Amino acid sequence: MACLPGEEVTLDRCRFCAHSTAFCVKGEWITSPARAYCVVSRAEKDVDLLAVEEVECDDTDGEGYRSIMNIIS
Repeated sequence: MACLPGEEVTLDRCRFCAHSTAFCVKGEWITSPARAYCVVSRAEKDVDLLAVEEVECDDTDGEGYRSIMNIIS
C-alpha cells in the first residue's frame, strides 16, 4: 500500500500505525487495532491482513507511518 508518494508500507505496519482507522475486508469495515489502542475504543474483530482490500487513514497532514508503540509505551 502506498502511504505517501514513494513510501510503500505493508499492511502489517498499517495495523500498528496511529493513522489507520479501519480496514475493509469483503466490503465490511473493521476497526483498526491501532485505533483501538489510541482512542481507548474496542476492536472487536481480528483483521485478516491477507483479505484487506483498503485501509482507512486519517493522515491529513502527510506525516506518513507513525507507530503506536511510542504512544502505548
